[in-house]
Amino acid sequence: MEALDLAVVRRFADLAVDALAGHREEIDALNVYPVPDGDTGTNLYLTVVAGRDAIEEAQPVDGRAAVLAFARGALVGARGNSGVILAEMLATAMRRLARAGVDERRAAVLAEALVEASAASYAAVGTPVEGTMLTVCRAAAEAADRQAADERARSRDVLAAAAQAAREALDATPGQLDRLAEAGVVDAGGRGVSVLFDAVETALTGRRQAEAAVRAAPRQQPHADLTEDGPSYEVMYLLDADEDTTEESIAGLRERLAGLGDSLVMVGDDGLWNVHVHVDDVGAAIEAGIAAGRPRRIRVTHFVEQDRQHADRREVAGRAVVAVAAGPGLSELFGQAGAVVVEGRPVTRQLVEAIVGTGAAEVIVLPNDHASLRAAEAAARAAEQDAGIRVAVIPSVAQVQGLAALAVHEPAAPFDRDVLEMTATARHARHGAVTIADRRALTLAGPCEPGDVLGVIDGDFVRVGDDVERVALDVLARLVGGGGEMVTLVSGHDDADGALAAAAAAWVEQHHPTIDVVTYTGGQVRYPLLVAVE
Repeated sequence: MEALDLAVVRRFADLAVDALAGHREEIDALNVYPVPDGDTGTNLYLTVVAGRDAIEEAQPVDGRAAVLAFARGALVGARGNSGVILAEMLATAMRRLARAGVDERRAAVLAEALVEASAASYAAVGTPVEGTMLTVCRAAAEAADRQAADERARSRDVLAAAAQAAREALDATPGQLDRLAEAGVVDAGGRGVSVLFDAVETALTGRRQAEAAVRAAPRQQPHADLTEDGPSYEVMYLLDADEDTTEESIAGLRERLAGLGDSLVMVGDDGLWNVHVHVDDVGAAIEAGIAAGRPRRIRVTHFVEQDRQHADRREVAGRAVVAVAAGPGLSELFGQAGAVVVEGRPVTRQLVEAIVGTGAAEVIVLPNDHASLRAAEAAARAAEQDAGIRVAVIPSVAQVQGLAALAVHEPAAPFDRDVLEMTATARHARHGAVTIADRRALTLAGPCEPGDVLGVIDGDFVRVGDDVERVALDVLARLVGGGGEMVTLVSGHDDADGALAAAAAAWVEQHHPTIDVVTYTGGQVRYPLLVAVE
């Protein structure tokens, strides 16, 4: 087997995030076990987001480094009982793939990775229960192992067998857990595992399974009856193990926590552990960690009080806008308009900090590029879950769309109406740009070489040329040709004196004198000129 490719690891991380993002609300609605807190889908989603963000922050040079970054990121960022288990499953499987030898068959390695992932997840749980995501993962691993025994089997065959077995095991979960049978639903965590297998199978084979009708749990009062059958608190923390920490001390911690409550999950390696448990005595759970190492990022959730705290937070007056800016001039523009600015291409954690840091009960996020849009959507879910903040993400994929949306922002208007107006304005703002090619490529407008000038409209390359001004005017003419009342021009770092923007403004004034022109200094890199037509 060839060395694990960096692009493959990145692709898997994106695939996992997209798959769980698309099914997050559905999985949340299934959540009745171990407690009906309606956040399993969100926890799984945010766990894989943390792994993907770790890859982006680490900037690994090869697949092995990317695997290690993802594994640690998912471990540190794991949310809830289901998230911690999923982090262990994925990390274990990816580590096995990363250490594959050149003489090993891909199909066999993949099957072994799934078998090891299943075993590790069972070992991580204090009291494993069947009818959960553990069962679904094990069924998939066993099917993969049987398929890989055929020397002719390929990776896609192994994945197809695993995905099919996961679907069948998921359908059987209500017969294994009374609480699922009573609610008439399949296991939420198991559904998340099945979703991931289906997504990877589709990516490898091109086959897309028909979406089965998945029944949601009956709507109930927030956290109703959570304390009747189990502890009242969820305690999570990261544990930094000391140099003298032994396997016996970790085993002792596991034993002490198991005696304090239930839903115990401990995963980790190399001196860092993620600890999750449901208890009534919070202090004892934390003291047990202190005895074994150094607990940090301690998080305590009182199940019954959680929704009440969120409601109290939502009563706080105020609405804020968080905007991602690509340059110092754009930062100033967004800031002057009243937005909290995050520069560059932030990861989810940075956007969560910005959202929560506003202190507002309602926050609107303007991501302003494709990469930040995905991070913003994950940050919105995290802020809603952790702080009870109402968050809306405007699907702005260009800086000029963000500027247009912010121009119609009305803090005094009802939240939904404000979001609707900003979203409509962003979508109706046709946008273009001029950039310089940094490598040889084949674009929709033809081949380009490093140094060529590229014209962009709505994210697609429409012109390849050798003169910046001619390409800029071509982009502008195409955009204005569709009609409009206002043109916004934003000069970049490579147009520091604004000459290109001035030439574009003069062209509009000469050829379309009824259209208003506004010019700003943005300072963005890679794009000498940004254009919007409204």
